[in-house]
Amino acid sequence: MEPIIAIVLALIGYALGSAKLVNQGNEALVERLGRYHRTLSPGLNFIVPLVDQIVMEDTTREKFLDIKPQNVITRDNIYLEIDAVLFWRIKDMVKSFYEIDDLEGSLSQLATTTLREIIAQNTVEETNISRAEMDTAILNQLNQTTADWGVEILRLDIQSITPPESVRKSMEEQRAAEIKKRALISEAEGEREAAIKRAQGTQTSMQIISEALRSHPESKEILRYLVAQDYVVASQKLGESNNAKIVFVDPSKTNEVYDQLIADSIVQENSGRKSQNGGA
Repeated sequence: MEPIIAIVLALIGYALGSAKLVNQGNEALVERLGRYHRTLSPGLNFIVPLVDQIVMEDTTREKFLDIKPQNVITRDNIYLEIDAVLFWRIKDMVKSFYEIDDLEGSLSQLATTTLREIIAQNTVEETNISRAEMDTAILNQLNQTTADWGVEILRLDIQSITPPESVRKSMEEQRAAEIKKRALISEAEGEREAAIKRAQGTQTSMQIISEALRSHPESKEILRYLVAQDYVVASQKLGESNNAKIVFVDPSKTNEVYDQLIADSIVQENSGRKSQNGGA
């Protein structure tokens, strides 16, 4: 009876020793007698006790590596402080264990070196403007090396680029000057468009008046009234000015003034029509 119990206990111990549970999202490497034997997938796995040994278990899920702030010099010899985050994952567990000793340390050093190399090829302005392009260039260069380590670099995000105080102040002044310049250009364009519309409105009004005078000569009296009304309004506005000079017109010559204004408007309209016909 006792030998049977011993055998049962031995089998139970063997089963417990050989059963290995690997969590979802992880993989484990097994060595047999000091050499790589196989990779355990998630779930329940069995190995040979005393002969097989699990030397590594790690996740294949995405990880991140914080790149400490680095002092980097640009192409125009400006020192910048760069802070970045590296996102990566293991694609080949065997390579990640046997091809590189300190994987995370190596990734950190490689990312730092590549970051400095790429930024050194750009000026301060280019570094701020083309941050997305730099991320892509760094990512491609990193993956060329980390492919041999069984690692895929998913993305590198440059969180902040901090220039010296003097450079930051100069950049802020430059941006303020550009904003002011755009505002002045917009204001000038608006004034130009308004002047064009006013001129077009005046031309249209003169065309309407001249057409009315040609078609209905009796409408001159109405035009005299409108001119007189505009004259009164203009005189009132002129009188409100501190530097205004008031000019009085002889009432007996008012009709002559109005007739001259009407005649001038007709002549100006006819000249405009001739210039248009000549241009055509």
